[in-house]
Amino acid sequence: MSIANAAPSVMQGENRLGAALVVASAFAFSTAGYFTRLIDADASTLLFWRGLFGGLFIAGFVVWRDGWNALATLRHIGRPGLLAAACSALATICFIHAMRETTVADVLVINATAPFVAAGLAWAWLGVRERRSTFVASSVALLGVVVTVLDAFDAGRLLGNVLALVMTVLMATMMVLIRRHRGVCMLPAAALSAVLCALLVLPWADPFGVSDDDFGNLALFGTVQFGLGLLLLTLGTRRISAARSALIGALETPLAPALVWLAFGEVPSLMTCLGGAIVLGAIIGDLLFTKQKP
Repeated sequence: MSIANAAPSVMQGENRLGAALVVASAFAFSTAGYFTRLIDADASTLLFWRGLFGGLFIAGFVVWRDGWNALATLRHIGRPGLLAAACSALATICFIHAMRETTVADVLVINATAPFVAAGLAWAWLGVRERRSTFVASSVALLGVVVTVLDAFDAGRLLGNVLALVMTVLMATMMVLIRRHRGVCMLPAAALSAVLCALLVLPWADPFGVSDDDFGNLALFGTVQFGLGLLLLTLGTRRISAARSALIGALETPLAPALVWLAFGEVPSLMTCLGGAIVLGAIIGDLLFTKQKP
């Protein structure tokens, strides 16, 4: 194989790996609603332990990978990494409070608008224009969101919906930052964001007021859902565009409400089910019928 042909092949392999990592992160993140409903603790306490366990999980991975160079990797994140960490920490706080103020389905379908937000930020900030196929898929996903929220914006769930929207903007900003500075390893920033989240909510938390069962579930929530999900998202977003990463991440939209429905009987409305099916179809179409450009 010639060098000219090898480069595109390597890039396509990177794109496929990036997409697979983000798909895996979506499956991990989709358990958030399940753990939020399962754990009997206030939002601040939940956020504290989730952030602490998640941060230790990611930091442990960085130390395992880099050894004595882990501190140098942390210093190398610079201002972009600090900004990404701040966005992630604030988005996490908004996310958990949104889960407590509205339905899991509402939060996830609003988050499905992230591809548009990420594409808009990437275009305004970096001058990056998305492929037409991803734009079409994002448009279809937006249609699914509209279908889902047609009956969702009543007064009782407005605060949760607003928090979900703020979370979406913050997460899209983080994805654009990671993609923009893909030469910088952002895993230490992901660990920092988790610990920062725990510190921000500590004044309102009651860390030692949880039961033994809840503590075990909090450990799983922090490591499997948050730590592993954020780690996979950070690794994957370096390899594909921010908008495509957000689009694939919208797999959470049908997965999370389905899991909560199966576990707790929180039945999504017919409109939510229809909208989730549209979003899922858009994502599968983008994954199967498009080729990522380098």
